[in-house]
Amino acid sequence: MPQMQIADDGRLRHLLTLDGLDRPRIEALLDHAAQLRSLWRAGAPLPQLLQRRTVVNLFFEASTRTRTSFELAAGRLGATVVNFDIASSSTSKGETLEDTLATLEAMDSDAFVVRHKENGTPARLAAHARRAAVLNAGDGNQAHPTQGLLDLLTLRDHKGRIDGLKVAICGDIRHSRVARSDVHGLRALGAAEIRLCGPDALLPDADEFPGCSLSHDIDAAIEGVDAIVMLRIQKERIEHLPGVDEAEYFARFGLDRRRLARARADAIVMHPGPMNRGIEIAADVADGAQSVILEQVANGIFVRMAALAALPGR
Repeated sequence: MPQMQIADDGRLRHLLTLDGLDRPRIEALLDHAAQLRSLWRAGAPLPQLLQRRTVVNLFFEASTRTRTSFELAAGRLGATVVNFDIASSSTSKGETLEDTLATLEAMDSDAFVVRHKENGTPARLAAHARRAAVLNAGDGNQAHPTQGLLDLLTLRDHKGRIDGLKVAICGDIRHSRVARSDVHGLRALGAAEIRLCGPDALLPDADEFPGCSLSHDIDAAIEGVDAIVMLRIQKERIEHLPGVDEAEYFARFGLDRRRLARARADAIVMHPGPMNRGIEIAADVADGAQSVILEQVANGIFVRMAALAALPGR
């Protein structure tokens, strides 16, 4: 998958994962996102980089933030946006995803934004795309590259750099595509330490995250860190943790103000959403002065603008 997304001329052909993307390419995407954000906030006209292009959102999973921000991003750069209705599409009648993509590509679609519960589905479609680009909006527990990019942009905004930072990612690491993309991006940009924390049953195998420390002690994991990324825990997964209910999960792994005090005084709190308040994060932390959660949401639009603009046109 990392090799598939780079064209023979070295340009970005698809955006499927941050795994394997080098530092200059990631930083160029972040810089372009920041530039577009500056123009938007200054009220200046945005360059219509996607004029006469069609972006199709193929979301096979429910989404609020990602789908809306991709739609806004494409529209602000001048693209025609099509939100594909999966329920009433030919896929519900047995048509393969590859045939659906070929049909839409024949209508001069230029980019497909794909979210799917199965690992590898965006890459599978990218392998069949003749001209259009494919952007991974989240597949299974494998990758969510634009979430990783917006997390990096938000972190860089507040710290001025990624080099040398200590970052803790806490929660259901095993099933998290966000954790994987964050780790790939943090590594590429030189983070000093990446600490992964969660219940034993929700931690990955150590060899999947070389160079990261794994822990089930959140107090130790967030000690002295520059940023904490809290991950959503699905309530049905709590039910399968022996002797743990929602209250116990919060007591052992939730982020409250007392626990946050273990991090650096200027540490920021992040969360990809949606949040379970009172389960993985206390409400006063989610809404507190160190929280940058809504900044992440806002940055998602500009990162996705930059990602769409980086992909090949006609």
